[in-house]
Amino acid sequence: MKMNDYIELVNKKLDEYIQIEYPQNLFKSMKYTVLLSGKRLRPVMCLETCKLLGGNIEDALPTACAIEMYHSMTLIHDDLPCMDNDDFRRGKPSNHKVFGEAVATLAGDALLTFAPEIITKYSKNLSPETVLRVLNEYFNYAGARGVIGGQVVDIESEANPDINDKEKTLEFIHLHKTSDLFQLAMRSGAIIAGAEEEKLSLVTNFAKMFGLAFQIADDILDEISTFEEMGKTLGKDKNEGKLTYVSLYGLDEAKCKLSCLIEKCCDIMDKQGFKSEIFGEIIDSIIKRVGL
Repeated sequence: MKMNDYIELVNKKLDEYIQIEYPQNLFKSMKYTVLLSGKRLRPVMCLETCKLLGGNIEDALPTACAIEMYHSMTLIHDDLPCMDNDDFRRGKPSNHKVFGEAVATLAGDALLTFAPEIITKYSKNLSPETVLRVLNEYFNYAGARGVIGGQVVDIESEANPDINDKEKTLEFIHLHKTSDLFQLAMRSGAIIAGAEEEKLSLVTNFAKMFGLAFQIADDILDEISTFEEMGKTLGKDKNEGKLTYVSLYGLDEAKCKLSCLIEKCCDIMDKQGFKSEIFGEIIDSIIKRVGL
């Protein structure tokens, strides 16, 4: 399958999984952000991993879509005035600008629980043991020790001159806030495919490196890109004193670190038998956008 084939498949299923019911405003708010035009990197990487390791992508679709729903929750909450306070997401008004702060907050909360429900309800071809294992992955990477924990440290580090070890703090933020969700996506795809521990370790390492590379690229693009390209307000991280790779290391060194991580990802694909046109296309897109 090509990238666009994956995206169309995921979009179709996301639309099917979220039906508008009572209270309608809640479900409309949930669906609004979930269906905003996007690259669907996390569900695509979940499906492609499953396929690469001999699994059936149809079996991984509910999990892939659940991960995208969770990701949408993080976007809704990130944009709230109490968090990053952004009026735009993917070129459209942020959820709270359309539905109000209260409904947007609750829509994010709803997606947090709606996502694992999709896994349990629609993963009919998976054994109960596999479903439970995937759910445990979701709770581990998405929860307080994962993405949410990373977000908290990100907030606490804003304009904070008293951080003792900025490098260690920055790594914690981006390993959890960003990289963990890619690890969840790819590990889940591998588990659904029945991958052995050696392959699962390989997938985890690739996802970890890719997630960090993705976040460094995002930090760089916040400095050099445009609203039209990114679909969100730029320069906010710098103005709010956020701890980023660019603020800590400078633009040139951030690009150097990005290049190193991309090289590690390519080495895993080339030397460990994990070659994928889809992953290659995603990595090439990052290289092109950042201008490496």
